[in-house]
Amino acid sequence: MPTAGTRRTKTSQARDAHPTRQPDPYGPFDLTGFDRETVLKWYQLVHLGRRLDERAQYYLRIGKGWSYHAPFAGHDGIQLAIGVTFRPGKDFLFPYYRDLLTCLAAGITPEEIILNGLSKDTDVASGGRHMSNHFAKPALRIQNVSSTTGNHAQHAVGVARAIRKYGGDEIAIYSGGDSACSEGFFYEAVNGASRERLPVIFVIQNNRYGISVPVTEQTANPDVADNFVGFRHLKIIKCDGRNPFDSYRAMQEARAYVLSGAGPAMVHADCDRIGSHSNSDDHRLYRSPEELEEVKRRDPLPRFRQTLLVYGIATEEEIRALEAENERIIREAAARAEAAPDPDPNSWSLYLLPEPFADKEDRSEEGYQSDPTQPQLTLREAINVTLKEEFRRNPHTFLWGQDVASKEKGGVFNVTKGMVQEFGNERVFNAPIAENFILGTANGFCRYREDIWVVVEGAEFADYFWPAMDQLVECSHEYWRTKGQYVPNIVIRIPSGDYIQGGLYHSQSIEGALVTLPGIRIVYPAFADDAIGLLRNALRSRGVTVFLESKFLYNYRPAAASKPPDEFIIPFGRAKVRRQGNDVTVVAYGVAVHWALQAAEEVAQEGISVEVVDLRSLAPWDKQTVLESVRKTNRLIVAHEDKRTGGFGGEVAAVIAEEGFSFLDAPIVRLGSRDCPIGFAKPLEQAIMLQPAEITEAIRRLIRY
Repeated sequence: MPTAGTRRTKTSQARDAHPTRQPDPYGPFDLTGFDRETVLKWYQLVHLGRRLDERAQYYLRIGKGWSYHAPFAGHDGIQLAIGVTFRPGKDFLFPYYRDLLTCLAAGITPEEIILNGLSKDTDVASGGRHMSNHFAKPALRIQNVSSTTGNHAQHAVGVARAIRKYGGDEIAIYSGGDSACSEGFFYEAVNGASRERLPVIFVIQNNRYGISVPVTEQTANPDVADNFVGFRHLKIIKCDGRNPFDSYRAMQEARAYVLSGAGPAMVHADCDRIGSHSNSDDHRLYRSPEELEEVKRRDPLPRFRQTLLVYGIATEEEIRALEAENERIIREAAARAEAAPDPDPNSWSLYLLPEPFADKEDRSEEGYQSDPTQPQLTLREAINVTLKEEFRRNPHTFLWGQDVASKEKGGVFNVTKGMVQEFGNERVFNAPIAENFILGTANGFCRYREDIWVVVEGAEFADYFWPAMDQLVECSHEYWRTKGQYVPNIVIRIPSGDYIQGGLYHSQSIEGALVTLPGIRIVYPAFADDAIGLLRNALRSRGVTVFLESKFLYNYRPAAASKPPDEFIIPFGRAKVRRQGNDVTVVAYGVAVHWALQAAEEVAQEGISVEVVDLRSLAPWDKQTVLESVRKTNRLIVAHEDKRTGGFGGEVAAVIAEEGFSFLDAPIVRLGSRDCPIGFAKPLEQAIMLQPAEITEAIRRLIRY
């Protein structure tokens, strides 16, 4: 490593023979302050990385693997500097898809690099589940990140927040390209880190291209870091990303700054992309021969080799011996990696979701009945009570979102009222109006300790959750993508639905879109006691649970219930028969459960016996209970307040038609709101939203069929 002493080494003697001069973009690097052992070790790493890149191209030519390859040549200096600055097993490194040398220098072995490129089962990043050239090793805290450029900036900020909350001395390092800085979530990440003074380093490897789009078409500042000069507490450091020694200086300055507690740092590394963006790109289609020749002249590897010779660090024979040793390492690593097994095709179903705290066979709910003689909790009060109970039980539970911790206000619906007073601003705090940041930092925060649970108000209204969707997708396959090595423990609370005259932007039901994502749980309680049991299970189960809360039902007295026992819990994927019947089954969730009960009561006066099944849980959902009910009644109506087209009712209807067709004496009826935006005026809202009378009429129609 670099030394601060004055001992005259072979390096310093050679440097004295060559007086200091202006940096030559085509000549040797300045080695001031670096000892011979460090310089040789770094050359060995850079050369090894470049030969691994060449190995990737070889596998592509023979069709043997590495189907996606993004070469790092021209980024050598900054990638080496990131890797040797990172402390394996302590710091958190979030690399991007071009960071082969970064990960090699950080501790991933050549064999592990090749296993990833060949998508082998023993790949330490994902076991072949993620794209090649996406290097990771969670055991060293080198994180498995998305192909979505820049979204891992949110995760780096999230874990940096946890470091700050727990008083740790680790740092988080984000690495990405210049084009990723155009993403809105990157700005959100930098804004949040600067406001909270978090120990995170943002490294921008600026090679001046986003695939074929030049940086001048991305931003007015070709030095992308200049876009962030106004962020308070953010230290910006620029370096030559081709030069390992200048890059190391920059990374060390950044590291010292963030460890001081002053705030985050941004290292802007000027790089060249010597090759095409990836194997699927031909840069000759948009770069001139003159430009390509110029970047080759600046190639860091031959410059580094020249440096060893000019400063007398090593002889030609010594350098060749080192390079030959690298070739041997790669040959042997490749032989072992090529012989490794491919993933078992039947393993696709593993690691979709961790086992929940209470599984479907848990019987703690049985025998419980809400007692109408006792004080009744509204659905809103039930959620509030359960959050407080679970926060007392687990001190590593946190809550953030918009408006959730503003003095006496606890969210726009007062669901979190009193929590900041009891648990303090370290555990319960407000977030900017930036839904991607809210959820993305939760994903990062959970990486600090396995016993952390984060509750976020994903949006104040479901209508505003869409900016967070890319982070929800990320959360949904973390467990699967890492082959079970990481899963974020997050409960995403989302106030949903209408019947409150919310209009276009405060009325959406979004579960129809959410259920298409494997790897998350989705629950939608219609009663206060169900809210308690499902929320308790969510706050004790590893993985991601989306907890949808009907705004209309928050204070709706028919949804109220007495408080169940302290350990009352409801398994995911277990429906509840709310009313027994023999003639028609109505399957519903949320507000539609109450409309179904009203309809059932009305037609009972006509001698029609309706069974009402409350799904409660949409992912997973309880098809067995629905099938058993349809076997008894031979008629099915599925009702929800979401739009009919694309609503979850279509999934229920399709499964019953496929697996329970022989039970049916009539067509399945689907009921939902109109396929129309929701109007604000009350007459429009009533005309568009599902109404109890529609369920009543559908029941009569089925009986007449």
